[in-house]
Amino acid sequence: MSGFNTDPDIETTETREETDKKCPSCGGVMNFDPATGGLFCPYCEYQEKIPVARGADGSAAELRLEDAAKKENCDWGASKKIVLCKACGAESIYDDLQIASVCPFCGSNQVMEAADQDTIAPGGVVPFQISDEKASQLFLQWIKKRWFCPKLAKESAKAKSFHGVYLPYWTFDTETESTYRADYGKDRTVNRNGERKTVTDWRPTAGSYREKIDDELVVGTTNHNQSMLRGLEPFDTAANRTYKPEYIAGFAAERYAVGIQEAWEQAKSLIKFRLRDNIERAIKKKHSADRVRQLNFSTTYQNVTYKYLLLPIWISHYKYQEKVYHFMVNGQTGKVSGKTPISPVKVAITIAAALAALAIALWFFGS
Repeated sequence: MSGFNTDPDIETTETREETDKKCPSCGGVMNFDPATGGLFCPYCEYQEKIPVARGADGSAAELRLEDAAKKENCDWGASKKIVLCKACGAESIYDDLQIASVCPFCGSNQVMEAADQDTIAPGGVVPFQISDEKASQLFLQWIKKRWFCPKLAKESAKAKSFHGVYLPYWTFDTETESTYRADYGKDRTVNRNGERKTVTDWRPTAGSYREKIDDELVVGTTNHNQSMLRGLEPFDTAANRTYKPEYIAGFAAERYAVGIQEAWEQAKSLIKFRLRDNIERAIKKKHSADRVRQLNFSTTYQNVTYKYLLLPIWISHYKYQEKVYHFMVNGQTGKVSGKTPISPVKVAITIAAALAALAIALWFFGS
């Protein structure tokens, strides 16, 4: 697209000069290379390191949540933007959530400004360490281990071309203090009518529990399957590097659609699930108990900090019996998450085997 922009819902944005990096050897466009962690020219194989500022620790800083209170979530998905390519001058239209892509006219990298006055800029990025070739190998290994997946699907499944994307995530650190009330129980064995039975003696307890939370992870995108994304975790977020547009050169990237305040509410819900399990374990350990019931607790959060990170994910799909199945590969660890077809025959065999085993066990212990 070219010409004067008259659409009020489309803003004009230029790409950053750092990512229109030309190879000094042949003039080709250089991309980020997961194998070397630097820039790589796919035409002449020239390599170049990404410079790091002297004195910098190389990772994203922890920022205070209270300082981000004025940063509200924006409806980026409703508007578009024209991106002007510095390499060839062509104009392209993208969704406002996109912050990186490739010029369809000349192949030049296009990384837009990371933030405006209403948004938060990425503090760090976890660069790709898994190549698309390696991701394909890991997918084939993964699908071969899916027991309920039909054999024909395993043999015919071949991933379509991989799409590398950096997706937005929030991490939160906080010091928690919880006060709780619960009942703890100790089991003992008694003889009743000639039978040995287990009974539990219950006693009330109350106390406090402290735990420091490090890098509680919250997905910042709503454009992708949430359970599939959760299946890719964990990420080694401590291995992040301070955000530089060179790290995402040649890949797509999204801004967050889940704002910082909404993300913190989600983080607290996730933290509460973890605290519940840990408080139960602490009560059992304190009282040498076997069980805990009716646990109620309230939690306060101190010194809350956050990071806004871009994490690497390979996205692809395969087709089986005219149906498309999507999957993802963690671009840092290689963990695979996705959906596969289900074989009714294998499900029936598994259920029959389980019922047969149960019948044998009942007969054995009942005789």
